[in-house]
Parts: sequence; structure tokens; C-alpha cells
Amino acid sequence: MADIGATLDDCVEDGDNLQGSASTPKQDGRHAQWEAPDGGWGWVVLGATVLVQALTLAFPSCLGIFYTDLQTTFQSSNSETSWVPSIMTALLHAGGPFCSVLVEHFGCRITVMLGGVLSGLGMVASSFTTTISELYITTGIITGLGFCFSFQPAVTILGHYFVRRRAFANAVSSTGTAIGLSTLPFLSHFLRSELGWRGSFLVLGGILLNCCVCGSVMRPVGGPRHKGHGTAKTEEAESEGQPRDEKLGTRVVMVLRSLMASIRRHLAFDVFCGNVRFRIYSLGITWMMVGFMVPLVYLVPYATANGMEKSRAALLLTILGFVNIFVRPMAGLLFGLPWFKGRHVYMFSAALLVNGLSNSICCVSASFPVLLSYVVVYGLSMSVVGALLFTVLMNVVEMSRFPAALGLLCVMESITLLLGPPLAGIVVDSTGQYSHVFYVCSAAVASSAIFLMVSFCWLDYTQAKSSGPLRSPAHKPAIILSDCQDGIGVQKVEASQPMETAFVTVA
Repeated sequence: MADIGATLDDCVEDGDNLQGSASTPKQDGRHAQWEAPDGGWGWVVLGATVLVQALTLAFPSCLGIFYTDLQTTFQSSNSETSWVPSIMTALLHAGGPFCSVLVEHFGCRITVMLGGVLSGLGMVASSFTTTISELYITTGIITGLGFCFSFQPAVTILGHYFVRRRAFANAVSSTGTAIGLSTLPFLSHFLRSELGWRGSFLVLGGILLNCCVCGSVMRPVGGPRHKGHGTAKTEEAESEGQPRDEKLGTRVVMVLRSLMASIRRHLAFDVFCGNVRFRIYSLGITWMMVGFMVPLVYLVPYATANGMEKSRAALLLTILGFVNIFVRPMAGLLFGLPWFKGRHVYMFSAALLVNGLSNSICCVSASFPVLLSYVVVYGLSMSVVGALLFTVLMNVVEMSRFPAALGLLCVMESITLLLGPPLAGIVVDSTGQYSHVFYVCSAAVASSAIFLMVSFCWLDYTQAKSSGPLRSPAHKPAIILSDCQDGIGVQKVEASQPMETAFVTVA
């Protein structure tokens, strides 16, 4: 996943609970505050966010349509070819700190548009590549970073437009991934049959430029931004008048200090060391990602290798997308009911266990009915996992530290997202069977679910035995300052309202 929270991290202080910003200014003596419109132009922003998610989060999965074509063209192994979607997905999640810096300096609108340009140019350049290594750079790095720069600020600014209706807005925006999963595979198959993979990449690059259109409507709510940082300006002024070598050394030190400060702000190492629940959860999610996304990459190659037509194989991904469209919003609203409070991690673990075990269905047969039942079960469990993934994170960390914790989690999971598909490719190359990949994915995901369930059961048991139930750290209040991005401020709310953060991945 990715980190929208990182774009807000340096804007968080202890105070009132984190909420979105708005359209009507107020004054509290220090900072301008803005009431969230909860509608109006926010509906346009919501529609743009849905489209951005459809174009970015679901895109790596449709690369499976071109998997065998890339192997044939570049004479590459399964492991070598798998690096293309894995690099793209990893940078989509790990680029959060870089995205945060861009948002701080240029705002959400420009950052989303920059991401659209990068992703579009990356796919266009990919159509002219001559080696698989060049494809790693164009499709993997350039397009992956473009997806990160488009997706994360889009979801961030949505939280500033909606407060009272934020749960509804988050549920609607989460359908973007499902819409992409249900449409991009069919579109990719059609383009491939008409234009080949190179022509398809060229057209898809043009389609990705629509992220620029989406970004253009994401105008900031609130007053003008306050650019510049006092500390940096002071140090730069102090460096004036020094000899050139000393001045250069001072600037290098300033850059290093700024870099280290950014890492500390956006990666919650202190929370990882001091919060055992966050430590267990982040380790479990990191291990889960070894096998969670791999089936989406190898489903189409597995089906076609066993004689299924590419059109029917692409239909499987489309059905998976439709399942997510209908189930994911309902799951998000269902688990928002009061009865599930305190039980989210167990619902999440149960859904994750079902998701892991469902991968073994593929090994029964490669016929269409069997794979159809697989994508339905996988899609149902995937929807619940996606609905609860970051809700559980909100429950295990203080809200004032949530953005940084989210940033660290995204960087950690990006490592296994990067390694998962190539490791699966090694399994295929060594065994000659795609079915072994699904066995390995089933074991990895199911074991992470068992680890999370047993660990949290033990923590709850020891906590209840020693001191009784403690106040959830997610209830610690927080406030966003008004000058953090695009002049967007905040609306003070009661601390009893937990923050709703829309961070949606293909998970």
C-alpha cells in the first residue's frame, strides 16, 4: 500500500482528533481553520479519486495479460519477468516519504498531475524498450513512482473535503480499485489482440495521463499556502558570507539534516520499538504480502498454460473486480458497527486465513468452473481484508502517530511486495508448474493470519489478566495545522470521534 498518512505527518500535533479541512475559515488565535464542505466540489474530488484508484492500484494486476508476450519478446525467465509488476507495486507503496515532500512543497493537485505525467511517460517509453532491464526502469520505476504520486495525494485531499460523510466517501472511493480490476483486464486483452503488447502499452500510457485531468480538479480547500520553512531559511541566511567550501559544506549538512528529519517524521521507528501491538501487526502484514498479491500476477499465466483462452482468463480478473465493487463498501460499513469494536483484528485475521486457504483451490484443477469459484472466494476474503487493513492499524497506534506508523508499514510491506513475484518465478522455473506457486502463497498468507490471531489473543489475555482493558491508543486526540498543504486547514472535532483515513490498496 503506499502512505497517505505520511503526507500529513508533520501536520499532526496533540490536540483535537484528526479531521479534514474545509471551506469556511475560522480563527483560533494561532492557525486558520476550515470547515469541511462534506459535499459541493467534494463530490467532484471523490469522483476523481475513484478514477485515480482505478488507474493506479489495479494496473499492476493487468500486466499478467502481457506476461507471456514479455517472456517471448525478451526471452526472459519467469523470475526475470516477474520483477516488472513487483517493482511497480513496491514503489507504489514505498514512495510515500518522497510523495510527502512533494505535497509539502507543491500541494496535492500538482503532485497528482506530476504522477499522471510520470506514469503515462513510463508506459509510453516501455513500448520502445529492447531489453527486460529497460522495462524494469520504465514500467517498474517510472510508472510505479507515478502511481504513488497520483494515488496517495488523491486519497489525502479526499479526507480534507469530507468529515461528517467521510465513512461514506471512503467506502465509495474504495470501489475505484475494484472498477479497475473489472475493466483493465478486458481492455488490456482487447488492445493486445489488436495492437500487440507494444501498441497496448502506448495506448495505456495515454490513458494513464487522465490522472492529470483528475488532479486538475483537486483544488485546495482553504486559504493560500505558506511556503518556506523558517529553520531552513535561517540556516541559509547564516551560511551567507562564508567561504565557498564552508558554504557548500553547510548546505550539505542542511540537506542531510532535512533528510533525516523527514525519515523520522514519516517512519515511526519509535512506535515500532515501543508498541508491541504495532510491532506484531506490521510484521504479520509484511509477511502476508509475500504471497497476497502473487496470485493476481500468476492467475492468467496459470490458466493459459493449462489451455484456457486468454479472453476467459481475463474474465476471471474482471469477475474478481466486480466482487470487490459490491462487497468492499458493504464490508467497510458492516465492520463500522459498534458490535465489531475491539474485534476488528480477529475479523481481519479470519478473512486473511480464508484468503490464504483459498489459493489451494487453484491446485484442484485449472478448469474455468474451479477457477471461477476460486476468484469468488478470493474476492470475498480480499474485500474484507482491504476494508479492515488500516482500520486495525488505527486501533493499535495513537492517532497522533498514525501517519508515521502507516508510512513505516508501507515501506516494510513494499520489501516483500518487491520480492514475492520474483520468488514465485523462481519456483515456476525450477518446478515447471504454476500450481506450486499457489501452494506457497497459501502457506505464507495463512501462516501470517494464524500468527496475528494467536499473538493478539495472547496480548488481550495477558492485558486482561494483569491490568484489565486499557483505553485504546487510537483515542488520543490530534490536530492538523492549517498550513500543512495547499493552505488546507482543519476543523476541530470531539476526541471521541475516531479518525477515518482512506488508504486503499488492491488488498
